[in-house]
Amino acid sequence: MKKINLTIENGQPVATEIKAVEINGQRVLTTEQLAEVYGVEPIRIQQGFIRNKEKFQKGKHYFRLIGEELKEFKANYLKDSSLKYASELMLWTERGANRHCKILDTDKAWEQFDNLEETYFRVKENKVEVNQLSPELQMFNNLFKALATTELEQKKLNVAVQETKEEVQAIRDVVKLDTTSWKEDSTKLINKIAQNFGGFEYIREVRKEIYTLLDKRMGVNLEQRLTNKRRRMADEGVCKSKRDRLNKVSVIGDDKKLIEGYVSIVKEMAIKYGVKAQRGCRY
Repeated sequence: MKKINLTIENGQPVATEIKAVEINGQRVLTTEQLAEVYGVEPIRIQQGFIRNKEKFQKGKHYFRLIGEELKEFKANYLKDSSLKYASELMLWTERGANRHCKILDTDKAWEQFDNLEETYFRVKENKVEVNQLSPELQMFNNLFKALATTELEQKKLNVAVQETKEEVQAIRDVVKLDTTSWKEDSTKLINKIAQNFGGFEYIREVRKEIYTLLDKRMGVNLEQRLTNKRRRMADEGVCKSKRDRLNKVSVIGDDKKLIEGYVSIVKEMAIKYGVKAQRGCRY
């Protein structure tokens, strides 16, 4: 695919190049491309979407590709090996790029969007005057348009069905979390929340938010309780290695009310951050 250069930073050209990507007849950008242009890490784009989902409309601000549609798209457009195992891909339209620009609200993002608007998203079209074609060609043109529309609608329907299945499974995963197998099930949901943020390296941040909410909601101090528990075990002669393995989940497990509060918060966060049943998603 042809690459285009963007001019940024005080009007000086920068070596950033973007591979042109199109879907449904319009230019789009992958999360990685958009992040590179705006000068941020891809996780910033992912977080911006997750935390402002209500401001994005599918088909208007972005396209979400999964299943056969994603497989076909990767085969035709993308040669990036990092996307080989991705089971989901987000593509941002001009309006989506503008929405992310507003969320980031940096000077570079605003300047870059102006350049995107004037170059990347402004592709000259070679329009054909259909009324100048022969009646036969006009008939075939209309026929192909109708077939293309039907195929696109079928693909959209397939995507919608797949998304519904994922959402139903995600709801099942959240609902089944109870105080019986709370440790294992909550860990699975926390891992999925972290994946939505970009990977397992975000597990610590997710847990930190959960513990903060639990402290505030239940009027406790988990850190202090953990310290006290370790001191008691030390007084009882428990070895240091065993005391060091204790964590806040260990403290929560000592109190039925804390378990209930913890489970409730994990469920809320799973819904808040749009946990999907499918793994390996890429935004």
